[in-house]
Amino acid sequence: MFFLLSLLSVAFTPIYVGIVFLGFTPDHRCRSPGVAELSLRCGWSPAEELNYTVPGPGPGGEASARQCRRYEVDWNQSTLSCADPLASLDTNRSRLPLGPCRDGWLYETPGSSIVTEFNLVCANSWMLDLFQSSVNVGFFIGSMSIGYLADRFGRKLCLLTTILINAASGVLMAISPTYTWMLIFRLIQGLVSKASWLIGFILITEFVGRSYRRTVGIFYQAAFTVGLLMLAGVAYALPHWRWLQFTVTLPNFCFLLYYWCIPESPRWLISQNKNAEAMRIFKHIAKKNGKSLPASLQRLRLEEETGKKLNPSFLDLVRTPQIRKHTLILMYNW
Repeated sequence: MFFLLSLLSVAFTPIYVGIVFLGFTPDHRCRSPGVAELSLRCGWSPAEELNYTVPGPGPGGEASARQCRRYEVDWNQSTLSCADPLASLDTNRSRLPLGPCRDGWLYETPGSSIVTEFNLVCANSWMLDLFQSSVNVGFFIGSMSIGYLADRFGRKLCLLTTILINAASGVLMAISPTYTWMLIFRLIQGLVSKASWLIGFILITEFVGRSYRRTVGIFYQAAFTVGLLMLAGVAYALPHWRWLQFTVTLPNFCFLLYYWCIPESPRWLISQNKNAEAMRIFKHIAKKNGKSLPASLQRLRLEEETGKKLNPSFLDLVRTPQIRKHTLILMYNW
């Protein structure tokens, strides 16, 4: 159970830090009509084409002038020479007028990213920040709500639901035709991906005894680090963002098989007075581990309790002095 649930932590990595590869911003410059033809006619090397046709760095050495501005020059003029095409217009290049990149950009990369496909550079660079911010908003809302939902409807149901939504939205993001649709599906991924990761953590700590909770919690985090290493290798092999998004998303569909592999948390079942089902899971765990049931569990009543079920509430986080202390420590720590 621990190994299977740790795979959720591995698969969470591409959503948490995927912006590093999906939103990679390579060196770029304005696309100027006629430059490619002039370069071909003159036989320029790539370095010569840059030197003759792209503005130099700004006054403070910033690269924005080279990346976001272009010479307002008609490069199809027949009077332009190959030796120094701008010399015939003005001997001092700094006096030549500059304008925005009206015809898009050229990117120096063999692959692609959402930046190169949707031109999220220069005046549109804020849209890349919005893309990652949407994930973080989803993380916040999902983290705040999933605890209540998992207490209300059960860990397993919430886990499978969030896995399905995460996988579907990941695939839809990979085939999104526009930036807006991509942003929407990324927000949905943020809403459910952190939630499924948290439910996996809850299940792991509830499956084991108190003395093992710290250990499995640490190794669950270590699985995330393994995901970081794997993501770097996959991104190196797949430099095109759509194929990368497909590759890191499709394994999530395999987690739907957990319907048959992962039982409901017996601790949650007891809180819902479903003692018979909890007892069945306890016996299964004991059998698989070659252990006998503790006396405290053997005394558990098998019939359904007639008492009132425990209803989850956000007030549970501050209801007792001990849990109140833990809540404040964790809030401060995060």
